[in-house]
Amino acid sequence: MNPIEDNIILLTDGYKPTHFKQYPPDTQTVYSYMESRGGEFDEIVPFGFQYIIEKYLTGPVVTMDKLFEAEAVFGDYFGRSGLFDRDMWLHIIRNHGGRLPLKIRAIEEGTPVAPHVAIMTIENTDRTERCFALTNYVETLLMQSWYPTTVASYSRAVKQDILGYLERTGTPAEIDYKMHDFGFRGSTCVEQAAIGGAAHLINFKGSDTLPPIRFVRNAYGFNGMPSNSIPASEHSTMCSWGRDGELDAYRNMLEQYPEGIVACVSDQYNIINAAENLWGGDELRGKIMKRNGTLVIRPDSGDPVTVIAKLLYTLESRFGTSVNAKGYRTLPAQLRVIQGDGVNRKSINEILAMMERSGWSADNIAFGSGGALLQAHTRDSAKFAIKCSAVERGYVWHDVYKDPVTDSGKRSKRGRLATVETGHGYETMAEIDQQMLGRKNALHVVFENGELVKRTTFEAVRERAAIGVPVAA
Repeated sequence: MNPIEDNIILLTDGYKPTHFKQYPPDTQTVYSYMESRGGEFDEIVPFGFQYIIEKYLTGPVVTMDKLFEAEAVFGDYFGRSGLFDRDMWLHIIRNHGGRLPLKIRAIEEGTPVAPHVAIMTIENTDRTERCFALTNYVETLLMQSWYPTTVASYSRAVKQDILGYLERTGTPAEIDYKMHDFGFRGSTCVEQAAIGGAAHLINFKGSDTLPPIRFVRNAYGFNGMPSNSIPASEHSTMCSWGRDGELDAYRNMLEQYPEGIVACVSDQYNIINAAENLWGGDELRGKIMKRNGTLVIRPDSGDPVTVIAKLLYTLESRFGTSVNAKGYRTLPAQLRVIQGDGVNRKSINEILAMMERSGWSADNIAFGSGGALLQAHTRDSAKFAIKCSAVERGYVWHDVYKDPVTDSGKRSKRGRLATVETGHGYETMAEIDQQMLGRKNALHVVFENGELVKRTTFEAVRERAAIGVPVAA
């Protein structure tokens, strides 16, 4: 059985095969660009281009067998002949060896840019009036980079939020492990978990989603370990001891993991009772305080702000606190909390704001996020679009744009474009202006005529997206 992604001709929107009839008859080249048109984030972190291009577009991807398959599919799909551009694909096979005559430029992955900045351009390189429809034929595949880019942008925004609280109340150097990826089980498929999980690892290093490990090694040449995790319990392991055995379950966790960091879910019956009378009781409190490592207690139900507030005060009453150099209370190093239920950017900020108001350091808590990290996004989260901005007709370039009176936010760019660094970020201008001004185009050729011509590494992506972390006080 052939995988469903095996035929490039069938990996597009169902209406696109008919578009070859819709351009002006003298069209030679179609030029399009990708941008975020606004949305939830102040900065966009492009990611995933290399994986998508290499997987779907690189090498001889068009064969006669695939052409025959597509021709049969579209014949039945449209219910009539003549709506599928067989000649274009046959031309690609005969004159390009099945390699796509396209040029793709893109900004270096991990580079934060503002919305409305072009992060990719696409154009066909065969100007024989045969392949002009190819540019937007691959839009559907290239647009799927919206997902890893959105996850990377969201994760980085959360990192900036948490870092702000750490800078005011705690230890900024601990930022890399403050939001853990719990999203594998909520993903729609393994590939989504791999791509989205890798996007998160641009910004953080804690994850219980395993597919990104192989993803960044295979797609981005990463040689080390991109993420880390710790032993942790779940309700099946804790509840199997029964209500009367809850203390035994907690004791067993300390005995099985006598050192290092270990996390234990503790809300199966009564999280406050567990903190006060079991973890904080006479039998386990001393073991925790003598332990060479940190116990991380996880509440997993109830209103996060209310529960965390009660839990911190309860733990303080049993284990005490110290006041750090910034004037905020911190539990002993042997004890921390992780919130892994209902975690999104809004709830993280609500919890940390409550803690700051109440005199608690952000050092006391970490977060685990699943659905909000890998699932709660759409293409409209950052309003991604790929639009045609220029066509070449009879060897003359013409601007192409849309400017709907009903929605000025959908006004598109015109002409051939360049993205340039301004000293305070990036902006997109006409390519001719960029050349006249002698400015360097940040959109580099990454794919040309079937070949991935410029690669990046995951280490480089992380470096570009890095947020400055000051020395801990």
